Amino acid sequence: MATNVETLQAGGPESPARPFVVSRARTSRRLLLDKLASRVVVLGGMIIIASILAILAVIVNEVWPLFRAPSAARVESVALGVAPAPGPAAGVDEYREIAYVVTEAGTLQFTSLRVTGGYPPVPVPALDGARVTATAALGSDHLLIGTSDGRVIPLEVKYQVEFKDGKRLLTPQQEFGTASALDVENRAILRLVGAAPQTGPVTVGQVGPATLLVQTVVEKKLLIGAGTRQESVQRLDVPGGGEISALALDTRGEDLFVGTSRGQIARYDLRDRTHPTLAEAIDMGDGAAVTVLDFLVGDRTLVVGTQAGRVTTWQIVPGPLRAAPRLTRIHEFQRHAAPIVAAAASRRDKGFATADASGGVHVSYGTSGQTLLVLRAERPAVRAVVFAPKADGVLAVDGQGHVSHWRLDNPHPEITLKTLFGRVWYEGYPAPEYVWQSTGGTDDFEAKFSLTPLVYGTLKGTFYALLIAVPLALLAALYASEFMHPAVKAYVKPVVEIMAALPSVVLGFLAGLWLAPRVERVVPGLFLFPLVMTVAILAALLAWRTVPPAVRGRCRAGTEVFLLVPVVVLAAGVAFGLGGLVETRLLGGDYRGWLLSALGLTYDQRNSLVVGIAMGFAVIPIIFTIAEDSLANVPQHLRAGSFALGATRWQTALRIVLPTASPGIFSAIMIGFGRAVGETMIVLMATGNTPVMGASIFSGFRALSANIAVELPEAPEGGTLFRVLFLAALLLFCLTFVVNTAAEIVRLRLRRKYRYL
Repeated sequence: MATNVETLQAGGPESPARPFVVSRARTSRRLLLDKLASRVVVLGGMIIIASILAILAVIVNEVWPLFRAPSAARVESVALGVAPAPGPAAGVDEYREIAYVVTEAGTLQFTSLRVTGGYPPVPVPALDGARVTATAALGSDHLLIGTSDGRVIPLEVKYQVEFKDGKRLLTPQQEFGTASALDVENRAILRLVGAAPQTGPVTVGQVGPATLLVQTVVEKKLLIGAGTRQESVQRLDVPGGGEISALALDTRGEDLFVGTSRGQIARYDLRDRTHPTLAEAIDMGDGAAVTVLDFLVGDRTLVVGTQAGRVTTWQIVPGPLRAAPRLTRIHEFQRHAAPIVAAAASRRDKGFATADASGGVHVSYGTSGQTLLVLRAERPAVRAVVFAPKADGVLAVDGQGHVSHWRLDNPHPEITLKTLFGRVWYEGYPAPEYVWQSTGGTDDFEAKFSLTPLVYGTLKGTFYALLIAVPLALLAALYASEFMHPAVKAYVKPVVEIMAALPSVVLGFLAGLWLAPRVERVVPGLFLFPLVMTVAILAALLAWRTVPPAVRGRCRAGTEVFLLVPVVVLAAGVAFGLGGLVETRLLGGDYRGWLLSALGLTYDQRNSLVVGIAMGFAVIPIIFTIAEDSLANVPQHLRAGSFALGATRWQTALRIVLPTASPGIFSAIMIGFGRAVGETMIVLMATGNTPVMGASIFSGFRALSANIAVELPEAPEGGTLFRVLFLAALLLFCLTFVVNTAAEIVRLRLRRKYRYL
């Protein structure tokens, strides 16, 4: 009967041979299990790679719409058959279904943009034979109508929404206010602007080539009884010799801007309603007449169009120290081919549209300074341009009442490479800056999505963490591998590895609430501690060498570290004591005040120093474990050969063991770098989470990972903030990928260099 068992003879010449039985069935099972295990490992690796690629695909899918080029599609045009009045005389509802125009003939004309049919013209009441000579926008769907006899008629356009049979029905409505006399001499109003702040309305009208009338109404409400109303009209004669060619007034009724035919912009201060004063006059530089002045949403950025086709934006910028604010040019946009005749700002963001006399319409964005779209109206001689309330459409009305209509697809106009990574001159800032501020308290808030402060904060926190962790972890690993007694190492290494199991949220909690206040009290001593500790350890070494050899011999080699524990504790006490003495004698008793007065540094309680200590504590176990394993895996024959040639243990460790283990040590540092870059909770809880750019160790920062954790739950899905946060995640992914790839290349080169030792 055949058997599947083989017997092998084993043993020496003096010992009897013993059988060595090998089962073919067991061998087959082991081979099968080995193949199965190898395939499972390969499959697991492929699944991990596929999962990473899938995550990358999801991130890229959310990011790429940010950089998609804007587009515009022409919608069927409409012919009104009547000429619009001068000024911003047109508008449209938020659904872009019904447009309206105030005509020169003194009527309000509605027209449907999506369905056939029209609306009868609505005559402007109380004209009494006068003509409409000017119009002005007064907020959303509020207009002022100026007449040829010096009167002003308010107009509010409304839309009534009803639902019948599952369909939305939109009905336009209008409400005319009471006409008021602006000019008692009944001169025609050539241009008109107005504002309606809480203190009372302000109306400014041009009644002559260089003459303005400023009508102000000051309303005061009393707790008891009726309020008071004081109305006044002041005359302003614009100096400079040129004629008035454009007007703009902010919604607060504080600053009036006047453009002239000689290319100048005059700013009048209307804060004192009874005494308007000329604050400054700016020369545009090219002598071309200013034809259009308009504000972006928020009324802090002024759009200026000229006869030469130039489009620029200006802001009142705070001056240095106590200097008066000055009107400063911020951006210049793509030039038009003809004089600028109209402009309209978006109600949702810092976008705006400008139109020229040849029918060219440009869509631009104020924050980025970019012209996004260049459109062409079906007919030239454009009179008015309208930006849809939802920023999804643009209308241009020519002199014959022909309406050109475009549908816009530009959901993220504020995003460019410059706004993400470059310096941007934001509203209210004295100079271009890197700023991250995704939300604000007002509807006209200017979103600031610069990722540079977040990248800087990530690298800053990583730098300070590695500055503390790398020296301590590598020196500890070298000592544990080459000098520590094995019995002591058997306890020390597991304890250090257990440190890695501490949750980062616990470390962040302790760092933010317990460590930060204590570090704040001992900062001078903390900086003295390394110096005092070095001196104390050297002194302890000299004292140890004076001890008789018989006494030193009682201490086993590799256990000397326990003798240094009281030395380090004593050095810490001395350092903190000296720190208090230095603060009292040299720093005026308050090191924070000295930092501010002498170095210009502000001490934040939650700062980079606290993060460096806390995150360094979290990174040390990883670097220590990998570095110690690399050092311990250096072949013993290399050490033996070095000792045989007369080298000391220190020389052997530095010149033989350390270079041989350098690939693993470098990998340990890079893994620690990746751990620090991706850390979230520690930097979130211990830094103050302020997205500022400063190299000071006493200031906080905001990291990419912490920013994602904070803002992603509140970001609207598909919005600009939502996609920018995914872009931040993509940057983290790319950063770790590049660092790990570079680390692997360096590790392989180091391995090839030292493999023959």
